[in-house]
Amino acid sequence: MKLELFVALRYLKARRKQAVVSVVTAISILGVMAGVAALIIALSLNSGFQSEYEEKILSVTSHVNVMGPGGRAVDDFKGLAMQLSALDSVTSVNPVVYGQALLQSNGREEPAVLKGIVSDPDVVDSVVPELVEGSLAGFEPVEGQFPPVILGKELADALVVSEGEMIRAIGLEGALSPLGRMPRIQTFRVAAIFESGLWEYDSKWALTPLEPAQKFSGLNNSQASNIELLITDIYDAAEISGKIREKFGPVVSTSTWIELNKPLFSALKLEKLAMFLAISLIVFVASLNIVSTLILMVMEKGRDIAVMSAMGGDRKFTTRLFMLQGLIIGVTGTILGDILGIAVSWYLNAYQVIKLDPQVYSVSYVPFHLSLADVAVISVVAVLISLFATIYPSMAAARLNPVEALRYE
Repeated sequence: MKLELFVALRYLKARRKQAVVSVVTAISILGVMAGVAALIIALSLNSGFQSEYEEKILSVTSHVNVMGPGGRAVDDFKGLAMQLSALDSVTSVNPVVYGQALLQSNGREEPAVLKGIVSDPDVVDSVVPELVEGSLAGFEPVEGQFPPVILGKELADALVVSEGEMIRAIGLEGALSPLGRMPRIQTFRVAAIFESGLWEYDSKWALTPLEPAQKFSGLNNSQASNIELLITDIYDAAEISGKIREKFGPVVSTSTWIELNKPLFSALKLEKLAMFLAISLIVFVASLNIVSTLILMVMEKGRDIAVMSAMGGDRKFTTRLFMLQGLIIGVTGTILGDILGIAVSWYLNAYQVIKLDPQVYSVSYVPFHLSLADVAVISVVAVLISLFATIYPSMAAARLNPVEALRYE
């Protein structure tokens, strides 16, 4: 062990005549610990919301959407789907139909998004969120029967319907007739009820096979509102979208899950940066206690510094000695803060301690997701701030005149 480190540890552990130095040292460690723990908890909260929203949004939406020019319907969706499926990184291609509808049942009315999907069991299984009532077997259309529909849980509760009951859908854009524009009306059979965890989807979405959705929306058998793509890496969505526009030109338009939810994730990213800067000030304030601790240490150990200087210790030795003391305080506080922050974040997430109103926040509790990268960055920043705080006291100790120090002892 180097002499500087040995002396620094001895100074920090030794009992002192001036108890105030010990108290200030403890406060310095607690200050760094509190700042680091608060920062870990705050960033875990932000990462938790972002991960939770990403997971829930991607469970009910696609990574890339391909539409006709200007966002209009795709005319030959089967041919375009075959070409899209041949692209690299594309794992799934699903044509869909979207329509606005007013659902009626038991004297109640609720607006909804009617989404038509291919009734293939593999496609349905990958698209439909977790079912809370019914089964996907009932989603197969049967000749001579009303087409099936799968409702979000909140929407089903609002309509007071369950599996096997009938609902009526009224199209908001009707077809032209000699008597004017007549609304499209279709009766559906509730095959199942899903719950995605996102209130916006659970309260507004209804899923039905592609053919009845085309009929309800006034599209022919070769048309689809858009084609939804799933890709290998969700963060490559913008790149894949650009390649599709480059390959097919103006006959298609595209959008990605990032573009559709940009305001939400941009706000979360900005909030994360703001929290990091704001709570870092706590660590900075705690580092001022390190300055006080080392200054008091220099005042108390003036004679020791003079003796070490007389025995051959130069200014660099004294500077390193007191910088090591401050660094030990910072590292100790950082490690304790890491342990406390990780433990609190895990507990709050595992036991879902903080409850939320899902109608407001789309999630039922505050999620905390720990990121090792965030913990590493926080730890490095805290140690660097602590090290920076040691510069002035260490230089003051190095400038101490040993003769003057011994004279007044």
